[in-house]
Amino acid sequence: MAQINPSILSADFARLADEAEAVRGADWLHVDVMDNHFVPNLTLGVPVVESLARATDTPLDCHLMIEQPDRWAPQYVEAGAGSVTFHVEAAAAPVRLAREIRAKGARAAMALRPATPIEPYEDLLPELDMVLIMTVEPGFGGQAFLDIMLPKIRRTRQLIDKHGLDLWLQVDGGVAASTIELCAEAGADVFVAGSAVYGAADPAEAVRALRARAEAASADAWWACKH
Repeated sequence: MAQINPSILSADFARLADEAEAVRGADWLHVDVMDNHFVPNLTLGVPVVESLARATDTPLDCHLMIEQPDRWAPQYVEAGAGSVTFHVEAAAAPVRLAREIRAKGARAAMALRPATPIEPYEDLLPELDMVLIMTVEPGFGGQAFLDIMLPKIRRTRQLIDKHGLDLWLQVDGGVAASTIELCAEAGADVFVAGSAVYGAADPAEAVRALRARAEAASADAWWACKH
């Protein structure tokens, strides 16, 4: 089943509790954490995640676009995140970090920037619950989808299948009605959508519509037929 994770990067930061309620029915709420070092933007941190976790029943999917995730990621689990994603380009010891996140009770995920290939990290996949393929350069919302990432999504799905892993494959960046089907056909099953959800008149309906498109596209996809 396709999962839709609305990104609060596109929400009204002054009304985060209300914005979380506006997408009730979403699978996860995607929280972009940026430190103005790993990426050229500054968003929010542990205190806001703690407050948001208390304000919504929707589980939090924290995407850490920060330096030193080995140091900071465990704190996001303690703050209430159900899934924590670190960038492999920033992690000093990704296997140890993934195991620590899992040991604290959250799902562990690894993100890759557009220029980072998946193949060198094949041996890490069994340590993870999800892989995030960025389909824009991380740092800002509202960017155009990079269709040159579709082969990378496909290759990642092939590696997941090769090892018989129960591993989610997430895409983030430019996901909208016009691109979600391409991502689903390529092998993604978790979709982060920001402006496509929060820019809609009815965010909850936008979530339902995106999920329906993704599920229709993946139903007969090459990879889904194997599952």
